[in-house]
Amino acid sequence: MTTTGEDDKAALRKIAGGRRKAAAGAAAGDVSQALLRAFQAVPQLTVPTTVSGYWPIGSEIDPRPILEAYDASGHTLGLPVVEAPAQPLLFRRWRPGEVLHAAGFGLQEPDASSPAVTPRLLLVPLLAFDRAGYRLGYGGGFYDRTLARLRAAEPGCLAVGLAYAAQEVEAVPREATDQPLDWIVTETEAIGVA
Repeated sequence: MTTTGEDDKAALRKIAGGRRKAAAGAAAGDVSQALLRAFQAVPQLTVPTTVSGYWPIGSEIDPRPILEAYDASGHTLGLPVVEAPAQPLLFRRWRPGEVLHAAGFGLQEPDASSPAVTPRLLLVPLLAFDRAGYRLGYGGGFYDRTLARLRAAEPGCLAVGLAYAAQEVEAVPREATDQPLDWIVTETEAIGVA
């Protein structure tokens, strides 16, 4: 396992953010539909279950067509809620068309009255990824803590990173607490991590 300090991650975050923004700007056609097609090509990812997504911010690839397809198939959906720094995420039930509320960091969250759900499949945003399944996030560690907790309680829980193909790097700097993804899906392919 490659280990590195937070400084290496911070340096890569700056580069990766620019690469993602450039990929989003250069995307031809409906990238979200291409992402959906690549996602649906993996039967393991379409089994009925509770699914968490995210509301895209900035140049993040848009997962909403995937969430809409899951909703149309009768899946239960949830979106993440940040309850406190250095804590796992909470997921609240949400359906396309329901009102979301602005939260910190540009996030949109379901209403506080929406019930909590426990996802078995998580769609995860990222800045960069490698083929070993590691992702570079924004540095809060929310998804790493969340995945560690869910995987301990819910064996078989899957984490799927969604990204532009241009976000791939040779190796993401990582630490012992970083949780790998099970799949990465881009507009061009679905990558299963062994």
